[in-house]
Amino acid sequence: MSHVDNPVRYWAVVPAAGVGRRLGESIPKQYLSLDGIPMMQHTLQRLQSIHGLQGGVLALATDDRWWPALDFPGKSWWQVTEGGAERSDSVLKALDALAPLAAADDWVLVHDVARPCIAIADVVRMMTLLADHPVGGLLAVPLSDTVKVAAPEADTGAERGVCIDTTLDRSRLWGAQTPQMFRFGLLRASLQAAADAKLPVTDEASALEQRGYRPQLVHGRRDNIKVTEPGDLLLATAILQLQTFSDGHCS
Repeated sequence: MSHVDNPVRYWAVVPAAGVGRRLGESIPKQYLSLDGIPMMQHTLQRLQSIHGLQGGVLALATDDRWWPALDFPGKSWWQVTEGGAERSDSVLKALDALAPLAAADDWVLVHDVARPCIAIADVVRMMTLLADHPVGGLLAVPLSDTVKVAAPEADTGAERGVCIDTTLDRSRLWGAQTPQMFRFGLLRASLQAAADAKLPVTDEASALEQRGYRPQLVHGRRDNIKVTEPGDLLLATAILQLQTFSDGHCS
């Protein structure tokens, strides 16, 4: 990675230190094969092909033994750093590694390694829409399903299901996706503040919300799924095959 003369630059950060226990596999989910290629490779190659990104930082587990064996064009584009116990820890460590290169007003796009189906056109559109925004925002989709809240005493593992406490008004509810794009300085300070205060951070936007900022929601695509459960592997594979067939590069 190197400096350029542009006043504001764009960087990618991918936290990939997790193991994806819900999939029940013997290797971390990011290295599972999707259509014959490791999931992580799909994700990283799509990101590094986006015009305007200066470079990327990949946060890996200290005992990751699969990354060295991965071989794909442009692998050296990614700077590797040690991840943390939680996603937010990994993102903060990646930002620390990026600090010698990034200015406070530079943009950082944080993307889930388990979202290999990201459409490049969506990312470019978000970069364009938020270019002059003081804070940033994220890809998201309005919720189409009715959302139920389980009763406080509900046993989520119960065979017969759980009791409903209430139903939410979905008209203002969105499902957060990634990339989430924020100013480098604001994001780093917000994540550090949350870590110092031991506040839970479920995504980058929530760290900024805790400090009173209001990130923008940018309409994304529903096929930008996150691989979490076993059935998601088949779904992601089907999406990737359809994207390749329909437009060659999910643009």
